[in-house]
Formats: sequence, structure tokens, C-alpha cells
Amino acid sequence: MNIYNWISNNYIEVFGAVAGILYVILEVRQNIWLWPLGIITSAVYIWVFFTGKLYADMGLQGYYLVISFMGWYWWLKGAGLRAQGSVRKSPLEGGTGGVPSTVNKKSLPVTRIGLRTGIILSLVFIVIYTFMWLILDRFTDSPVPAWDSFITSLSIIATWMLARKIYEHWYLWIAVNVAAALLFYTRGLYPTVILYIVYCAMSFAGLIEWKKSLINPTSNSSP
Repeated sequence: MNIYNWISNNYIEVFGAVAGILYVILEVRQNIWLWPLGIITSAVYIWVFFTGKLYADMGLQGYYLVISFMGWYWWLKGAGLRAQGSVRKSPLEGGTGGVPSTVNKKSLPVTRIGLRTGIILSLVFIVIYTFMWLILDRFTDSPVPAWDSFITSLSIIATWMLARKIYEHWYLWIAVNVAAALLFYTRGLYPTVILYIVYCAMSFAGLIEWKKSLINPTSNSSP
């Protein structure tokens, strides 16, 4: 099978992989256009994961659709009170490839995670992971319920943190991307494996770039 035929037979997955890479580039740059792109990418991957029998990941894309609309709103409006009195425009916010960034003086700032938020998110992760693992293990034909549940649960937490511009979400993405690359390799989703390897590399870049836009790296944190 030549490359043309392979692409023709896997064009949906290839499109999703390319869109996903662009999504992470916009995320690293804190460009608000990542959210509409995320909506498109999620719709594509609902189909990809359905055909690959990765049901938890398929459900995750539905969550991504919802959180993309919420993140778009929060980044535009500054998430209410968090945008008042302590917001400055990040030097990283701007156009990508000539596309102007949709930001203003009330845009959401990058913050560090607070102790209370960290504890709550940890508990939420445990609950989601346990529930999802039980469902996949007992009621579906998923061949990897534990791995699928881990990736999905941690991705839910990381995406919410991204929507709130919490700096530490990059650490979660590193863990997710390593686990996902291994899982998708075993399922034969090779373009997606490449996508998650790129994700992992760019997560480290995100750690560096987002740190530059912290208002006060030592004290600024979400509740």
C-alpha cells in the first residue's frame, strides 16, 4: 500500500492529528483561537476513537466540546472576578501565522494552582478514574480499561485547568501524552502516536513559555 492509499484510507485520523498539533501550538502561545480549533478536532476524534473501540476517549471528546466553549468564554471575559484588578496582557498573546489574537485588558491571567484547588482536583480525578474504570471493565469490550480510564480522567482535569489558565496543567499533559502514545501504539493508531509524541515535546515548551507570563510566579495562585 503506497502513501497515497494509506492517507486516503485514514484521512480522518490524519486530519485530526494535524489539527491537534496546531491546537497545541496555539495553546503554548496562549492564542484564543485554540478553542474553536479544539471544537473541530474533538468532533473528528469522536469518530476516530469510536472506530478504535476507545470508548472513554470518545466520551472525553464530548467533554472537550463543552469545555472548549467554556474556555473560549473564560479566556475572553477573564473568568469574572479573577480578571479584575490583577490582569495584564501576556507578552505571548498575539497572532499565529498572521491571525490576530482575540484578547483584551480583561483576558484571563496565568496563575499557579492553589492548595485547595489541588486537593479538590485530586479527589475529582480519583472519583472519575474509579467510576470510569468500573464502567469500562464491566460493561464494555474495551481491551484496556485501566489505561483508557487513566488517560481520560487526567485529561479531564488538565483541560479544565487549561480553560482556567492554571500553569501546572502542563505537568498533567506530560503524563497523559506519554501514557497515550504507548496506548495508541498498541491499538495501531500510528498518526495519533506521532501526535502525542509531539504533544509531549510541546508540553515541555509550554512549561517554559507559560512561566514567562506568570504575574508573580512565587505567589500568584488560584484558590
